[in-house]
Amino acid sequence: MEVGGLFGLLVLAADIWAILNIIQSASTTGSKALWIVLVLVLPLLGVIIWYFAGPRES
Repeated sequence: MEVGGLFGLLVLAADIWAILNIIQSASTTGSKALWIVLVLVLPLLGVIIWYFAGPRES
């Protein structure tokens, strides 16, 4: 497996983890939708931004 392929799988796993945590948070539906779009449009950067500034679980 290539390094790029392995890195891609790690980013995909991080995106899925972030989206699941966003869905489980106590934020409003609109806020959740914006965070999910950010994570999907900017996979690596979106996860990093979400980790530091995103909604947390209740």
